[in-house]
Amino acid sequence: MPETKNQTQNTNHESDKAVRELINALNEDLAREYQAIIAYTVYSNVLKGAQWMNIAGELKLHAAQELQHALIIADQIDYLGGMPTATPKEVKLSEKPEEMLRFDLDNETVTIKNYRERVRQAEALGHYALSEQLRSIISQEQEHQHDLATALGIDVPKVLSQGA
Repeated sequence: MPETKNQTQNTNHESDKAVRELINALNEDLAREYQAIIAYTVYSNVLKGAQWMNIAGELKLHAAQELQHALIIADQIDYLGGMPTATPKEVKLSEKPEEMLRFDLDNETVTIKNYRERVRQAEALGHYALSEQLRSIISQEQEHQHDLATALGIDVPKVLSQGA
């Protein structure tokens, strides 16, 4: 049986709403990427002592990768018809290197969880290219998570969410 005009309008309205929800969620992700860029930039410059020099250099590389992620996410928000945010999430600061690295590790873990959800959202809407870009970002975020956990001498935290 063919769809009625009202059914088609309802389907379009639901799809538009889902795209708006995806744009809003991607803007949250973009704000978190800005946060990461700032945090990695600051932390890499304030870590002092021989034991932190290698990780400080690694954090500078992470900052550059986070900028690439931000550019990808902003481009996708624009493609979907949204306006990319210009406001970062708050950056936590500390005098203690271990606390700064822990802040980054916690942020990476949340970021991975959120991007896994974004993959599901994108695929549900048929935006498969976006989901593949997000998977690539997730891979780098997991490397950052591993680097930070290793620097802290702890196990990589589990990301509590389904699949992706």
